[in-house]
Amino acid sequence: MPTTTASRRPRPALADLGPVAQLRAGRLGRRLPQLAVGLVLYGVSLAMMVRGDLGLAPWDVLHSGLAGLVPLTLGEVIVAVSFLLLLAWVPLREVPGLATVANAVVVGLSADATLALLEAPQGWAARAALMVGGVLLCGFASALYIGAQLGRGPRDGLMTGLSRRTGLSLRLVRTGLEVSVVLLGLALGGVLGLGTVLYALAIGPLTQAMLPSLTVDLRLDPARGPAAGGS
Repeated sequence: MPTTTASRRPRPALADLGPVAQLRAGRLGRRLPQLAVGLVLYGVSLAMMVRGDLGLAPWDVLHSGLAGLVPLTLGEVIVAVSFLLLLAWVPLREVPGLATVANAVVVGLSADATLALLEAPQGWAARAALMVGGVLLCGFASALYIGAQLGRGPRDGLMTGLSRRTGLSLRLVRTGLEVSVVLLGLALGGVLGLGTVLYALAIGPLTQAMLPSLTVDLRLDPARGPAAGGS
């Protein structure tokens, strides 16, 4: 059977757009809801891993450690750390987008809301199901929010900024950051376990596998031309 023109069409690519270009690129009727759903589900996935109590994602090891030392909920710590990380963007010359600010606020609020509704299960099977489900949901949520093409979250921006300024690969910078936050989180009493290892191994492949189908195509109609890139 001959290949059709539609089947030859390349998959949507992630665009490197500045904050104004992100909004001018169009399709906000899909992109804004997709961003919101992705960030809410990200917070839900975090709470699922907390209730599973078999280990947290690397950054959440740090968040949980801090939450045990300050009079803040886990979600409030996530919000506070997110805005502190944005200060580190200034010398790195990272440019925030709509998703950057939304990520800093929505994920923490969603995590706290889910923790208030979700009780800790009894038994290893139920806990393991929450852990695995949390990792899978986090991969889906990450692909949703990244695919909306409205900017990077505070932690991702720190990674890309450090990579650009140091000349080191993204993989090396991400590994260094995650090992550092895990060690710091452990020193503060954070939660490390099987879920941490599973997350570290699975989140990249899961997000990569789901991202192509969830990336919003920003190739605009011929009258408007393609979306312009930005810094």
